[in-house]
Amino acid sequence: MFTGIVATVGRIVRVQPFESNDGGAGLHLSIDAGALDLSDVRLGDSIAIQGACMTVVALQGREFQVDVSRESLSLTVGLEHPGEVNLEKALRIGDAIGGHLVSGHVDGLGIVASYEQVGESRELIIRVPAQLAKYLAYKGSVTVNGISLTVNRVEDMPDKKGSNISINVIPHTQEVTTLRNVKAGDKVNLEIDTIARYVERMLSAPDAVEIRRGA
Repeated sequence: MFTGIVATVGRIVRVQPFESNDGGAGLHLSIDAGALDLSDVRLGDSIAIQGACMTVVALQGREFQVDVSRESLSLTVGLEHPGEVNLEKALRIGDAIGGHLVSGHVDGLGIVASYEQVGESRELIIRVPAQLAKYLAYKGSVTVNGISLTVNRVEDMPDKKGSNISINVIPHTQEVTTLRNVKAGDKVNLEIDTIARYVERMLSAPDAVEIRRGA
């Protein structure tokens, strides 16, 4: 588990193809950890990279390496080429939860509709596909490229093909995450709130009517 509070921005420095377990061509990534403390990181530990939970398979100095399967590559963006990435080590018992509980499993991709300055902050508007839009609500949480953010507005599209969500990005978040590189038209990794996932399941289960009636 993670919290969506990015520890630092690292950089993918090398990308090498390999044959993944799912039968496709995966990628072996070497990542410069930047300011991330690797002193307590061991082989097999989890690190979220742009919001996607990955397993450390090698460590050398200030770099660590992960293997990304073809399946993961098909569901995410930002892991297929060198460049800056948000990094967060896995949550440990006793750590503060500054954002919200995040699994590191990307649910889908959104598209940045606009990212404009509004006063001291910036307004990030993301077009969310219909299969994820139902989980998003005013003042609810969403993870964007591994960053825990609060939804300020949800506007459903008239064609029922999704929704636009509005997020306020404060200057600090802009400065210390890869959101500083985002522009209109970019795809972003999205993870919905775990609580919303469970609520949807409870309400859609076969015995949901009995549960709502208090049976």
